[in-house]
Amino acid sequence: MPYTIIDLSKPVQYNKNDPFFMRVKIKHKKHGLGRLLIRVLGLPLRLFPDNFIGWADDTIKSMGVHSTTHLDAPWHYGPESGGKAAKTIDEVPLEWCFGDGVVIDMTHKKELDPITVDDIKADLEKSGAMIEAGTIVLVRTGRDKYMGTRDYWLKGTGMSAEATEWLIDQGVKVMGIDQWGWDTPLKEQIKSSKQSNDRDVFWAAHRVGIKKEYCHIEQMVNLGALPVQGFKVSVLPLKIVGASAAPARVVAILEDSVST
Repeated sequence: MPYTIIDLSKPVQYNKNDPFFMRVKIKHKKHGLGRLLIRVLGLPLRLFPDNFIGWADDTIKSMGVHSTTHLDAPWHYGPESGGKAAKTIDEVPLEWCFGDGVVIDMTHKKELDPITVDDIKADLEKSGAMIEAGTIVLVRTGRDKYMGTRDYWLKGTGMSAEATEWLIDQGVKVMGIDQWGWDTPLKEQIKSSKQSNDRDVFWAAHRVGIKKEYCHIEQMVNLGALPVQGFKVSVLPLKIVGASAAPARVVAILEDSVST
């Protein structure tokens, strides 16, 4: 059956506006270096194909596993999840990473205002979308519009701990968001923690994963191109042994009969 694939992943590239601890650095090597390597390995020049100028190659010099569109493993939240040893990214079942998708529209939420259970329930009632065990829930905030700017990691709403736990209780193992992080922006969490003198404020939504096992995707894009339901989501992270997360090429797969 004909289908359309929509890319939900940000480009992997250097961006000077990213926080210093998140910048990606890639070295692109020219074709001629590949030609030189083959010569060193012993192939005589007389046997080089006429149209062979060497192969291109690239080296990722610096890229944290959380630096681009990525899937966080339970190990990211803490060494235990649900009373058991937390899964690293290579241990996350691939069955979690492919399934029916649902979009929750939270574009109306104000900056720094956490997304609540009531917010999610109200949107589901409005859209008619259904969440079942194994559904991959994508939270659309619209903050991917800031991608590439200095404000990207400072802008956003963010999931509350209660909303995160509610989704897990519906059988959701993988959920995602189109802003820099899953919680409210990092600096706001620090500010709120200090103002309230409450040690439970910081990283509250992430820390749900210590109690109940789940994964989330951060830094998604193009959620506005999706219908509220009726599509598949594929989010396959790199198999990095022992890692807390991994970059992932996240896509939505729509049958051509499904309209947005």
